[in-house]
Amino acid sequence: MSALRSLRQLSVASGRALSLRSAPAARLRLPTLATRASVSATRAFSVSARSLAEGSSDVVLAQKLTEELQYEKTATAEAVEPEFLKSFKAQGIWKIEDTPNVDEVTLARKFGNEDIRLTFSIADIQGQDEDEPFEDEEEEENEENSVEDEPIHSYGLRVAFTITKSNGPGALVIETLCQEGSFIIDALSFFKDAKVGTEISANAEWKRRALYLGPQFDTLDISVQESFETYLQERGVNESLAIFIPEYAEFKEQREYIKWLESVKVFVDL
Repeated sequence: MSALRSLRQLSVASGRALSLRSAPAARLRLPTLATRASVSATRAFSVSARSLAEGSSDVVLAQKLTEELQYEKTATAEAVEPEFLKSFKAQGIWKIEDTPNVDEVTLARKFGNEDIRLTFSIADIQGQDEDEPFEDEEEEENEENSVEDEPIHSYGLRVAFTITKSNGPGALVIETLCQEGSFIIDALSFFKDAKVGTEISANAEWKRRALYLGPQFDTLDISVQESFETYLQERGVNESLAIFIPEYAEFKEQREYIKWLESVKVFVDL
């Protein structure tokens, strides 16, 4: 979820909370008997609504979707490719595999006889936004004063790397957390059968459960951990890549949100 949308929703939520605290207690009203005229009017409205295949809220919802769509398109220059993406593509190291309407993004590259693929999901961004606690206005002001000292992307994205070789069997799978411009290795697994390690299927998942995949990375000897980190850095798994991934994740999430708004609006308008 984009930072602009998060701030917008936070301000709306704060306003609602303030109005609820300041509103006087509502008077209780006893139910009244419906007159014959009101029953007839309700019955006539229900029949007309069903015959037109349209509810009374459709027009209002379509209007709100239009307003949200206009706001998002104004806030982001969707037609212009951002500078960070142009710079990343110009390096010619990683190829981006991004399918519309799919949460996951894959980056792929060649390194000698190796095929390296990394995968991350924009769903992690939404999960981070939902887990953030509500903050009062005083805390928000303090954060605004110190925002320059904080990293741009403080949340974490799970990133999985798979390394296979064209001249031999096997697959090395490395699970990491991309956060604050670095990759934190969580687990490292080796599969003698590359298909079992890389294939996304129920059968492959079942086979993986029965295998010994290796120890937790932080239980390895320090020298071994450092050697693996150097091994990944040599293959382009470095700070610049760790900065790019969250930026691209937010860029994709914003594009997917705009397309979602457009699709829902077209459906409501039918």
